[in-house]
Amino acid sequence: MDRYELRRLDYSLTEDHIDLQTAYRQFFKTHSDIETVRAAEPSGFDKSLWERLCAMGATTMALPESVGGDGATLVDLTLVAEELGRSVAPVPWIDHVVAARLLARLGACESEEIVQGTQIVGFDPQQVAPTGARLIPLGSIADHVIVRDGQDVVKLEFSTRPARVDNIGKLPMAWVDPAAADTRVVLAGGSDALAEYQRALDEWRLLTAAALVGLVEETMTIAAEFAKSRYTLGVPIGTLQGISHPLANIAITVQSGRGLARRAAWFLDNEPDERPELAPAAFVFMAEEAAKAATMAVHVQGGLGVSAEAAATAYLVRARGWALAGGDPGATAVRIAQIVAARESREVTKV
Repeated sequence: MDRYELRRLDYSLTEDHIDLQTAYRQFFKTHSDIETVRAAEPSGFDKSLWERLCAMGATTMALPESVGGDGATLVDLTLVAEELGRSVAPVPWIDHVVAARLLARLGACESEEIVQGTQIVGFDPQQVAPTGARLIPLGSIADHVIVRDGQDVVKLEFSTRPARVDNIGKLPMAWVDPAAADTRVVLAGGSDALAEYQRALDEWRLLTAAALVGLVEETMTIAAEFAKSRYTLGVPIGTLQGISHPLANIAITVQSGRGLARRAAWFLDNEPDERPELAPAAFVFMAEEAAKAATMAVHVQGGLGVSAEAAATAYLVRARGWALAGGDPGATAVRIAQIVAARESREVTKV
């Protein structure tokens, strides 16, 4: 038995993992209630919440010790992402830490301000690299933006940040044109640089999938609590199969997505070449299921669910919008197919 054999199958959490997740669950529960989320919608960003989150060490934990970070694993990061999704917190944590980790791997994370989160880094998470201007999830608030430009990975800076574009995910999204940047620095070029960028794309999809797991679990909680207190014909609506069975399906989705995300995180950290399809698969699965689950939660609440002040509505728009922040999820599905097809081809060649 090799040292990884058992861990490939067992993704249970340690006590340290549980303590970490509990700490961030309490943090977001205290500082990111639905009123805070709603108040941040015009800009897509709550600066005060972000500063509190950075003070808690959420950005430094994600980076390697070589650049002043704490060297957290991707499994650790999925736990934070899940709690962020549970509260639909208006902070750019996923994009920032993924971009900062990319800078670290390229030997370009030299700024303490980036490590600490006082300067925000965004990047283009689209699977297929566009040319010209592209929508960047953090485009309207980022101090630095990392993009692919041909065979190069470049860092862009703007003296005036691009204007925010309204979007269903309530993100600080904006059009970013590399040609219009005031500063353009080539960080690295060639196949190795693009491979590191692909790693960043996989990490973004993994952490977004984990955030959607938390989001879906909270939508289930909202719907279930309503179903327990709403009566029809003298019984709680939660006792009716048309309500209870869909809620049970959501619970299955949560456990399936959570297990897939943790498995993907473990392989990406320990054996990245062994199962490279897992991270994008977790994203594609949750991108589809999150929208279904959030829609069901709204339906359970009926007219209340579609009202502007209902929490379920906030979760629904983010379930749909977050999955589209990196472009069409279908492009990620194509990548999964390419990975699996290449593996099958190699197996046939061996035979």
